[in-house]
Amino acid sequence: MNLLAASGMGGVGFWVIYIVVIIAFMYFIAIRPQRKQQKQLQALIASMEVGDSVETTSGFYGVIIDITDDMVIVEFGGNKNCRIPMVKTAITRVEKANAE
Repeated sequence: MNLLAASGMGGVGFWVIYIVVIIAFMYFIAIRPQRKQQKQLQALIASMEVGDSVETTSGFYGVIIDITDDMVIVEFGGNKNCRIPMVKTAITRVEKANAE
């Protein structure tokens, strides 16, 4: 009887270890890279300056003409009347203005 009880406990221990390994695997495959990408995006947003060219989440390209705490005003196209305020998180890519 002791032999059967010992083998049953080994089976439960195996499954607990198996689940822990799967959770750790999911963390390193999915969650960790996502957090790294999120930190890179936050650094990108923090480095934005007036005059930088940006791409928005909707695929539009424009130039930053004003920045506030959580908003930017982006000018799209050659038409100087097309200025749209948007949240900073709507920016996906920043191309620095050339220092002339």
